[in-house]
Amino acid sequence: MRVDIISKEYPPEIYGGAGVHATELVRALRADGIEVQVRAFGAERDEVDTTSYDVPVELASANPAIQTLGVDLRIVADVDGADVVHSHTWYANFAGHLASLLHGIPHIVTAHSLEPLRPWKAEQLGGGYAVSSEIEKTAYEAAAAVIAVSNGMREDILRSYPDLDADKVRVIYNGIDTQAWRPVDDAALLAELGIDPGRPSVVFVGRITRQKGLPYFLRAAERLPEGVQLVLCAGAPDTPEILAEVEGLVRGLQQTREGVIWIDRFLQRDQLCAILSAATTFVCPSVYEPLGIVNLEAMACGAAVVGTATGGIPEVVVDGVTGRLVPIEQVQDGTGTPTDPERFVADLARVLTEVVSDPEQAASYGAAGRERAAAEFSWARIAEQTTALYREVTAAGR
Repeated sequence: MRVDIISKEYPPEIYGGAGVHATELVRALRADGIEVQVRAFGAERDEVDTTSYDVPVELASANPAIQTLGVDLRIVADVDGADVVHSHTWYANFAGHLASLLHGIPHIVTAHSLEPLRPWKAEQLGGGYAVSSEIEKTAYEAAAAVIAVSNGMREDILRSYPDLDADKVRVIYNGIDTQAWRPVDDAALLAELGIDPGRPSVVFVGRITRQKGLPYFLRAAERLPEGVQLVLCAGAPDTPEILAEVEGLVRGLQQTREGVIWIDRFLQRDQLCAILSAATTFVCPSVYEPLGIVNLEAMACGAAVVGTATGGIPEVVVDGVTGRLVPIEQVQDGTGTPTDPERFVADLARVLTEVVSDPEQAASYGAAGRERAAAEFSWARIAEQTTALYREVTAAGR
């Protein structure tokens, strides 16, 4: 069996959970003897059985959504000979859908996010957001199967696309490599970054985008006990507007409290492991999160996790066992906005304060989190489930 996996993100060009997922899934499938051809956006790679595709020069000044479709069209012909085509995110869905039609093979989509639940992307793509939304809808409804990375994501998919056959939507979780993501002790790095391991700390890791909820956390941070460090590993802003908002909030915190550390440069995995390992707690204030690989990364490093009780987060973080969940009621308009933002900020501050004020309990959460990550979210298990789905859809198509 040959599987062609299409992804915008693939090493070394990874900036989100979808890229991590595609990378680890490919590695695990190949370890199981599955022939995988990777078709990725971006610069040339030197990995065997991996082909890269750039934006056509004719589209260099086009809307980013149209540039994406241009890349997809370059990929389609090369999928010839595959038994299954598997696309990740709307960026790759168009290529997967057309390849399925052209070559008569099943198309599987893994849903890492949903365009109807990210309306703020209109700020970034303009009219391209309507294009990305239509592409995603078409690909999902025509796919042989849709993989949801959590049960919460499955519910979102069926609510967003009511014409989709529910039997086609399967849950296969994201995973984590607990040998790569592990507790790391690096006192020199912490000192270089200005992090004091002797003081309680709250760590945030993520892109500066509406869905990650960073502004809510920064407002909650104003209410944390004096002496608690805030470590923000945050970059890649979606828009100048949200970057300006975050910059203003961080400046305000730095004027009123010590230990506010913002790291906006790329960090190697072992560096992130060291920061997470030293954290009293990791915070995931997302208002939209299909699963949240970043929570698994923190858990694998032995950090307690405080996360919003939304999307797939409650399927990863066991409240009172591996960390704590923060309640949220959300507007049902696709934005994930809290119905009462002040209440959400207050609840986030309250739960974080409880966790950082009890380091012994936080350490217990962290130990349980690492154990859960290793037992329930291994890539070998995920590859096995994905391969079974490949065989199912190919058999159905005969």
